[in-house]
Amino acid sequence: MAKDIDWDKLTFSLTPTDTMYVAETTGDEPWMPGDLRPYGNISISPAAGVLNYGQGLFEGMKAYRTARDRVVFFRPDENARRMQRGADRLKMPPVPESIFIDAVEQVVQANIDWVPPMGRGAMYVRPLLMGSGPVLGVSPAPSYSFMIYVTPVGPYFKGGMRAIELLISDEFHRAAPGGSGGVKAIGNYAPGMMPSKMAKAQGYAEVIYLDARTSTYIEEVGAANFFCIKDKVLYTPELTGTILPGITRDSIIALARHMGYEVVEEKVSAEFAMSADEAFCCGTAAVISPIGSITHGDNKVTYGDGTPGTITTTLYDKLTGIQNETEEDIFGWLHEIPL
Repeated sequence: MAKDIDWDKLTFSLTPTDTMYVAETTGDEPWMPGDLRPYGNISISPAAGVLNYGQGLFEGMKAYRTARDRVVFFRPDENARRMQRGADRLKMPPVPESIFIDAVEQVVQANIDWVPPMGRGAMYVRPLLMGSGPVLGVSPAPSYSFMIYVTPVGPYFKGGMRAIELLISDEFHRAAPGGSGGVKAIGNYAPGMMPSKMAKAQGYAEVIYLDARTSTYIEEVGAANFFCIKDKVLYTPELTGTILPGITRDSIIALARHMGYEVVEEKVSAEFAMSADEAFCCGTAAVISPIGSITHGDNKVTYGDGTPGTITTTLYDKLTGIQNETEEDIFGWLHEIPL
């Protein structure tokens, strides 16, 4: 690794790298492989569908250096398929899985010196699919761009996992039935910035959103999936179209069941979650974030002594062990990047 970088100072933030990937097509033509170009600003019409009507998606994934001196992705095929489902929902041409996988491999290869050493971070990979052609009137754009950029990021938890304190919102909702909450649409994220900032001003790490229909059941934590554990059984909200089908969520379910735990996917009420023994949220950035407490109105519940629970910690260690290849990849989740 030739880059003169202080890896220990990396945070989960943007560090511009050398190279990005761009492919373009019209709404009628099939996708063809794109090309690598220097990382930098792009030119786009002010009438672009993505700017005017939010016709855009993104993915988040990581490339890791492992204990076997390899660079790997974690389940990139699932990211490709999720973007395809989102493209269908937003009336964009889905990027074929073969082109998606080849593209993310190319970008990591081109920026390989930016991949941190094992245990000191990862390379965050951000694919974007957008309606880049100009359109006036609410209709699909005439042309589309598929782009990927990468950035090295530090470990989400420096110095070990820390439990976070969360606030249940009765005022704001993330998604409604029949909407786009089940896909990674760009428009899903800006509305959460104000509730998140308000919660952080009160000393909380993030907001827990309840369902829009009854304000009873937990859906997501900010932009992360939710789990709680009661009597050694894992519970997580079922996928009903308003919750993003997280790849980390799916991995935890498979891993926990393999380890002998029962996992129940059903509606999880806030009342039930606050009676649980442990709780955590999960996503690409942190993998697993232990929850130390949840506050709902005047009621605050602390899990154990407010530190990461035993099962939460075990799952975190097992999953990150697979990603780092210090544990056996029994599921075949790792995808080696040719170097």
